[in-house]
Amino acid sequence: MSSLAAIFGNSPEKSQESEKLLDLYWNRAALKKKFAGMRKEQFRLQDKIKQQEGVIGRLQQKLDHLEDLLVDPDLAHNVIVFYQLRGLALRCQRKLTNFAEQLKQQREQKRYDRLLVSWNEERTREERGLEGQISEIRATVQQLEDQLQAEHNRLDSMSGFLKIFKRRSVTAMLSDVAEQIAVAQLEEAKLQRRVDEIHNREPPDNEGLDIPTKRSINLMIIAFAQDLFLTFSDVELAAMAKEASDKGVGAINYGTRDECDQLLAKIYKRIEMMEQASDFAESLQQRSKLLGEHAEFRNDTDVVPVAGTVATLYNIGNNGLVKESETNILGENWWGISKVLSR
Repeated sequence: MSSLAAIFGNSPEKSQESEKLLDLYWNRAALKKKFAGMRKEQFRLQDKIKQQEGVIGRLQQKLDHLEDLLVDPDLAHNVIVFYQLRGLALRCQRKLTNFAEQLKQQREQKRYDRLLVSWNEERTREERGLEGQISEIRATVQQLEDQLQAEHNRLDSMSGFLKIFKRRSVTAMLSDVAEQIAVAQLEEAKLQRRVDEIHNREPPDNEGLDIPTKRSINLMIIAFAQDLFLTFSDVELAAMAKEASDKGVGAINYGTRDECDQLLAKIYKRIEMMEQASDFAESLQQRSKLLGEHAEFRNDTDVVPVAGTVATLYNIGNNGLVKESETNILGENWWGISKVLSR
């Protein structure tokens, strides 16, 4: 038998060699696959290094350009003005972002508080309804217990032949009353469990803002962005700040050193005015209402108005007089407004 096995290649030695060859083959295949994956990762990392080198190269060019500007005494003051204007734009952007976030949080909290009040009122109504049923059951149980005690006393007061004659009917009545008491107590326990479940019920999640509220928030954000624009528009600082945000350093000439110093003084003065301003809630509400009277939306679910329908700038004076002009705050993305609107 062993010779036949050797002839047909089924000997234990042959089997072991075949298994070793198969193991080597699969190990080699796994290594090749792993090596291919490592080469692919190597190429990816090399591409990433090249991209980073490109970014670093561009940054170095900007740094060299900035150094050249700062070294030149005729251009250095222009660089200072440029970055002060860009800083002004960033300051306005931060104020708009903070205003938008606070407004959203206030509206969400107000809406959620109303939801909790309604939820608590409904929960209280359910609890009181069940507690009323429990009170009725307890009153019934008390009556049945009084009846049970009275029947016991009546049975005990009987004597002789009458007690023997009435015992069976009274006992049946006592059993029936006791059963009614047990059923009522079970129902009371069931109702009490429902009361406990309602009392321990988890409050609802915050569902977020609805479409009308989001639209109202966005109109207020646009109104605030207009207010920021008006703070600087009469000395053209708003347009200059936006230009500095859109262009690179050195691309704009702000004039001589004296002219740059005068411009810096205007920037600092208006920033101080902006930071000290506090009593503008009423004008914001009025401006938001005026914007809402003309705002149009693309469909019933859209919460951001069509830019062209809110392009009128409303300058509300201290005497309540409203002056209108055209400045598309939303369409031109002043102060990065598109990023802070409620969606």
